[in-house]
Amino acid sequence: MSDLSSSLPQRIAAPYTRSRPLPPYRGILAVDAKDFTGRPAIEHEAVSRVVPELLKTALVRSGLGDLWEDRAFPATTGDGYVLGFDPVRMPFVIHPLLLTLQEVLTDFNVLSHGAVPIRLRVSVNVGPLPETEDEFGGNGTARNDTHRLLDSRPVKAVLTSHNENITHVAAILSERCYEDAVAGGYTGRHPDHFVEVAATVEGKPFSQRAWIYVPQPSGPLYEGTPVLGREPGREPSPTAGRKAADAAGSDDAPARPTNNSAPRGNINTGTVHGGQSVNNHHVAGDHVEGHKIGRIRSFQGDQVRGDKYEGHR
Repeated sequence: MSDLSSSLPQRIAAPYTRSRPLPPYRGILAVDAKDFTGRPAIEHEAVSRVVPELLKTALVRSGLGDLWEDRAFPATTGDGYVLGFDPVRMPFVIHPLLLTLQEVLTDFNVLSHGAVPIRLRVSVNVGPLPETEDEFGGNGTARNDTHRLLDSRPVKAVLTSHNENITHVAAILSERCYEDAVAGGYTGRHPDHFVEVAATVEGKPFSQRAWIYVPQPSGPLYEGTPVLGREPGREPSPTAGRKAADAAGSDDAPARPTNNSAPRGNINTGTVHGGQSVNNHHVAGDHVEGHKIGRIRSFQGDQVRGDKYEGHR
C-alpha cells in the first residue's frame, strides 16, 4: 500500500482554503493562423513551422529579440504559438511589435510566389501564471482567457472583412492590457487606434470587454456593445439609449409598430413604442436592413469605382 501511495501524483491544492503566494505575473502573447483547418493537409506542417519563425523575426526586428530568447512556457498550438514574457515589456509588444509583425507578414506573403498567404490573429493578455519549467507550466485562467480572446468573434470578423492583400494582422487586447499599457499612456499608439468590443466565443460561456487593434486596416472597424454594462469611453451605448427611451414611455402604452415613409430621408415624430419600420426611396448611400449601430472607423460610406450613377440616368 505504501508503494502505491508514493506513486500517486501530488494532491491538487483546494482553492479558498488557505492563503498562498500568487504566481508571478506574466504577459501572454498568442498567435493563430487564419483558416488553418481549411488548408490542404500537406500545408499544415509547413504552416505550423513557419508561424513561430515569423513571430521570432518580428520580435528581432522590433528590438525585442530577448523576449524570444527568454520566453516562458512556449508552446505550439498546431496553427499558432504562445509564449510568456516579462509584463514590463507589454507596451513594446503592443507597439511596435504588432506593426512590425504586419510588415513581416506582408514581406513573407509577397515573396510566397502565389501560395496561400498567412494572416494572423494575435491575442495579448497579462495575469498570474505558474512557471514550473516543464510542459505543464503557464496554465491558468489568464492563459485560458488569452486563447478565448484569440478565438472570439470580433477579431475573427476583422480578418474576414478586411482585404487579404493588405491586412495581415488583427490583434485583440484584454481589458487590463489596454488600461495599463494604452490608456495609461505607456504605448506609442493613441487610444483612438483601438476599438472596444464585447469578446464572445461561439459555443463557449465566455464574454469579456476587450480592445481590437489593426496595424494596417483595409475595412471598417465596428465598436460593439460593451460587456458588463459599461458605456464605451467615447460614445453612449446604442443599447443603453434604447433602454432609456423605453423607460421614458408609459407602462400602459401598447407596443404597436409604427410605419413611416420619407421620400428623401427619415421622419421621427413624438415617442415611438415597439418596432419602427422606415422605407426610404431613391436615397443614395447605404441600404440598411435591421439596426446599423456601433462606431464605424475608416472606410465610412460607399466604396465606388467608376461612375456611381451609371445605369440610373
